[in-house]
Amino acid sequence: MTMRVVVSYDVETTTKDGRRRLRRVAKACKGYGVRAQYSVFECSVGSVELVSLRAALLKIIDPAHDSLRIWHVSEDDARKTEHYGVREPLDVDGPLLF
Repeated sequence: MTMRVVVSYDVETTTKDGRRRLRRVAKACKGYGVRAQYSVFECSVGSVELVSLRAALLKIIDPAHDSLRIWHVSEDDARKTEHYGVREPLDVDGPLLF
């Protein structure tokens, strides 16, 4: 069973290590979903994938300086999401084009 989650993060970037963590967090998220905003990813994952994603992110971040949030979003709530502005809404379940 797949579920929709929204992952957001705020990584301290005043140090070289912080900037490295930021790049690593974004790269990890790209493997599971699509970027909705700079530090926000929308993901459609199974329960095993969610465990893997969470574990990978928790290995990367520094909880003393960074924050990570994972929201579980129902499909009904996802359909009710409003979007305004320059980026088009993303279909996280659609085909990936490279």
